[in-house]
Amino acid sequence: MLSIGDLSRNTGTKVPTIRYYEKIGLLAEPERSEGGQRRYDQEAQQRLTFIRHARDLGFGLDAIRDLLDLTRNPDQSCETADHLAIQQLELVKQHIARLEALKLELERMIGGCEHEDVANCRIIKVLGNHEECLGDHPKIDKCMDH
Repeated sequence: MLSIGDLSRNTGTKVPTIRYYEKIGLLAEPERSEGGQRRYDQEAQQRLTFIRHARDLGFGLDAIRDLLDLTRNPDQSCETADHLAIQQLELVKQHIARLEALKLELERMIGGCEHEDVANCRIIKVLGNHEECLGDHPKIDKCMDH
């Protein structure tokens, strides 16, 4: 049996995140020691490793819940898992397209700057007037999470 600290170290998941996953039902409530400490078995570690890997690949919590639900019936078709992975791939492609557009705009801004004084700085001018941009580039989410 593992303590929450051991589980955290073994999976690279912060303790508050583990508690959150328990709270929302992605992880089952663990057994408790006589002193009230959480105790996790290997199944909990495997489940948390699955969750962590899915999060690293950008899957949202609802999709992870669906994927975990699929593991309860291993003889069923993996069509749902395929669908969820395809959806995630499309989101990643959309993020890449947005990042590419932003990259081009930033390169254009930097390339057009004479690197003189702020009064004549192309970067400052473009940031101050969206019409100076090459196109209507997409906004980017700060956390890139959906």
